[in-house]
Amino acid sequence: MSEIHSYERRQFEKLFKQEKIDRFDDRFKVLEAFLQTEQHVTVEVMEVTLKDKKPPLSKEFIKETLELMCLFGFAQKHRFKNGGVYYEHRHLGQHHDHMICTKCGKIIEFVNDQLEQLQSQVASGFGFHMLQHRMEIYGICGDCLKSREQYMPLLSAKQGERVIIKDFIGGNKARMRLSSMGLRIGDELEVVTNNGQGQMVVAVDFQRYVFGRGMSQKIIVQQVGI
Repeated sequence: MSEIHSYERRQFEKLFKQEKIDRFDDRFKVLEAFLQTEQHVTVEVMEVTLKDKKPPLSKEFIKETLELMCLFGFAQKHRFKNGGVYYEHRHLGQHHDHMICTKCGKIIEFVNDQLEQLQSQVASGFGFHMLQHRMEIYGICGDCLKSREQYMPLLSAKQGERVIIKDFIGGNKARMRLSSMGLRIGDELEVVTNNGQGQMVVAVDFQRYVFGRGMSQKIIVQQVGI
């Protein structure tokens, strides 16, 4: 990797000076800090990393430099559904996809040659010439699964998750209401929407149900497959 980074430094110097980008020495400091991490980083993380540099580099300057690095192909920007804008290295000729944990926000890079070939075959089957693609898989990482309680209120289930109703709490009134809606213990639910605020929507087969946060706390579920 150090050989690749040395090449990136030389390319950076050549292009930024060729295009007469201002404050080259300060922008090179941003590149150096960026190359020292293999993580997906935010502007805020880079700001902390560069806080001891002299002269101080402003958040606006760091963001502008990262955007220039994206423009010249040294970095690429992602806006994942878990919020925030992340920057990562863009090594020419290399491609990977991402798995994003919706609980802790961890981003896992992966490469699968069979998957790449399949995507090309699918595109070709439709007579489509694929130029680029991006795959993002959202779910719950292994560490979060290990620390998760076996049973949880429906409110804690993540969007896209499939769960099984294990119990109703809250007394007979709550049980009767859920029963009148056609829900039973043992039903498998798909969480259609749950943004952590207000109402959430679940589905049983092709039937949608809307629950407020209070009712969602009274439905105890278990993740499918646990």
